[in-house]
Amino acid sequence: MSSRNYLVNFEDLSLMERKGYKLGALAAGIERCAIKSIGTPNADIPGLEAIPESNKYLRVKTILDFINGAPGIPGSWPKSIDQRELATGPALNDFTAGSVTALDEMVTAPLAIAGVPYSCFQAVGAPQLLVGKLLVFFGISVEAAPNPASYLLFRKGGIAGNIQARFDLQGQSTRLAYDAFFSEPVIIDPSDVFAVQVICRIPGPAARIHLHNFLFEGTGEVIA
Repeated sequence: MSSRNYLVNFEDLSLMERKGYKLGALAAGIERCAIKSIGTPNADIPGLEAIPESNKYLRVKTILDFINGAPGIPGSWPKSIDQRELATGPALNDFTAGSVTALDEMVTAPLAIAGVPYSCFQAVGAPQLLVGKLLVFFGISVEAAPNPASYLLFRKGGIAGNIQARFDLQGQSTRLAYDAFFSEPVIIDPSDVFAVQVICRIPGPAARIHLHNFLFEGTGEVIA
């Protein structure tokens, strides 16, 4: 698990800082796409292919400079990659057939017992991302008052898998807006089985816990 997991509330950031967080998440996703052979970012972005994969900082910075642009120069986008947001519902879905959710939104099951984890994808505890798609989560918003959850967990391999990232949600309970960025993005690779859970803090009805995200795929692909 990463040791740099914390939330930064939108209220504490300027518009430029919010843009910076989103651009950073986009750059991290594109860099991972290059490694996982989604599109051809190494060919699309000048100088990227010459940077070793071990030098992730420089690779992400090179991508960030490319998409952000220099002063007076508009940014660019790798021509082989499309980007949008995750689709989870019965009509449009980026998960495998066994992971289709009942509703076109991120919502938990009813939060019946304090201290118990609940999936953010309704009854689907361990969704699997489709081949050729890569997912980056970069923030969270919750449509509930009071705050119904104490922690947010990302797991690799499913509900009993290793914790990839953990965020303490309790500090958001006193904020006017429950909308926050992650300290660093969480990346889900193509075909990965994973879990996103909240730990129930206050028992109650289902909670709409939206995970801000970017989904990447090859240019021109159609949602399954």
